[in-house]
Amino acid sequence: MNSKFIVIEGLEGAGKTSAIAEVVDVLRQQGIRDVVFTREPGGTPLAEALRTLIKDGVGDEPVTDRAELLMLYAARVQLVEGVIKPALARGAWVVGDRHDLSSQAYQGGGRGMDTRLLQTLRDAILGEFRPDLTLYLDIPPALGLARARARGELDRSEVESLAFFERTR
Repeated sequence: MNSKFIVIEGLEGAGKTSAIAEVVDVLRQQGIRDVVFTREPGGTPLAEALRTLIKDGVGDEPVTDRAELLMLYAARVQLVEGVIKPALARGAWVVGDRHDLSSQAYQGGGRGMDTRLLQTLRDAILGEFRPDLTLYLDIPPALGLARARARGELDRSEVESLAFFERTR
């Protein structure tokens, strides 16, 4: 069976982690043993360091929208080139917690960034590379936010307003 790249997208608290576990279980039941899990941002040492900067910032210095976007794409290209493409080349299936649609939603919808800029950046960095399948888990933003907040310590994005998540959805 040919390798595939499957991505699970959704707001905070939508159930992505549970859905990913289900997808991995189904793949294994189908006899697919080489399954690689990825998350964005993250998945490589550099991408994990960028994840920390994106989620926590540095001290009291605000992270600008464009700086956040560029860090997200730096982490993303590192993951794609260093983990996802090599896994697919060896025949593994890759299941990802988020990919580039998150930038369209969070930076485009939530932060109101120019969608042409987002598309240009995406095309310049990722080219024609796309997931084979993207599953979007929809959840009312108020419920997703309540679930995320019930998990405990919140990162920069999880403290955004309900209106932000409504725009993101």
